[in-house]
Amino acid sequence: MARTFEVDRCNRAAGGSPVRRWIKRLGFLLALLTIAAFIAYQQLWRPVSVHVVEVASGDLALEVTGTGLLDAHLSAVISTRIAGRILSIDVDQNDTVAAGQVVCRLDDSDLLRQVEIGQASVDVAGAAIDRAQTDVARSTAVLELARRDAKRMQEASQSGAASVQEVDTIVQQVKIAQADLARAEAGLVESRRQLAAAERTLDFYRAQLDDTVITSPFAGLVVRRDRDPGEVLVPGSSILRIIAPDQLWLSAWVDETAIASLAPEQEARIVFRSQPDHEYRGQVVRVGLEVDPESREFLVDIALTEVPPRWAIGQRAEAYIQTRVLADAVIVPARFIAARDGHMGVFVLSGDRAEWRPCEFGQRGREYVEVRSGLQPGERIVRGADEASSLALRPGKRVVLR
Repeated sequence: MARTFEVDRCNRAAGGSPVRRWIKRLGFLLALLTIAAFIAYQQLWRPVSVHVVEVASGDLALEVTGTGLLDAHLSAVISTRIAGRILSIDVDQNDTVAAGQVVCRLDDSDLLRQVEIGQASVDVAGAAIDRAQTDVARSTAVLELARRDAKRMQEASQSGAASVQEVDTIVQQVKIAQADLARAEAGLVESRRQLAAAERTLDFYRAQLDDTVITSPFAGLVVRRDRDPGEVLVPGSSILRIIAPDQLWLSAWVDETAIASLAPEQEARIVFRSQPDHEYRGQVVRVGLEVDPESREFLVDIALTEVPPRWAIGQRAEAYIQTRVLADAVIVPARFIAARDGHMGVFVLSGDRAEWRPCEFGQRGREYVEVRSGLQPGERIVRGADEASSLALRPGKRVVLR
């Protein structure tokens, strides 16, 4: 009896009776089976929520895409041609200006004095011409008198009334009068050249004075202001930037593989990153002839036929240029295409299950892709209704349409 009691006590210490141990094992096994059944249901029997679309036949618009910046076709950086201090700036950023409107004035006090000095030099040169013309007239009269005296002396010499010495003296006086006339005429030429130089100097000073008043070269919009009154400028310093807002372009970078398919007058869609859900229309106006050696892209200029209510020069946008239309093509939405085992294809709805079907795809449009083989119009294809459903979608999987 004592030995039996000892055995029972050892069994209780080891974990209870055999019945209890079997109950625990059975409970653990049932839990595993429940988990396995849940996983099997999730993987094999629970339907996946999907979106469905019918394969169609229609026109497919083929597009070339590119990313670019908004700019103005007509643009000018307003700068100064002379050094000077800004007296006033009459416009500010976002102001509209007319062609020829004064936008900036420089301090002109020094140039006004230079113009006065230049005008005085012109007046002095003009007076010098008057004096030189008077000298020419006097020398001409002296020469004519000398010639008449020489003629009378020669006649007197032939009759013996004048000596040879007297004839030589009068001839020498004629030569002196000729030399005086030549000197007076040279002085007149020099005075006229001095007047021309003084006038050119005055014109230069006046042009510089005119350069103190800076005007807009065309009607437009001020998009940038770089200076304020009181600042000192050197020639070429930027003051303002003015653009023509009715000539906005998008300069888009496009891969070089699209060169052969692009041409002017092609229609384009513009999507600004500030408005990703809105499209604006445009038209290709110029196709670049130079490819960037690093990015292997070239520029395509697109004129916007409509613009956002608010825009900014340098704003980034995506361009979708329609190159041609593929007629009567079998097409499917690009978002329904998937990759499986290294092959592209779609899930086809067969009864209440999704069946995988590899396909051969061709040209790609904005939202649709051409199907060259593997599908027929009228068939229905599916894709997961959300990210989790897309991951759970497999061949033979039951589906439920959302």
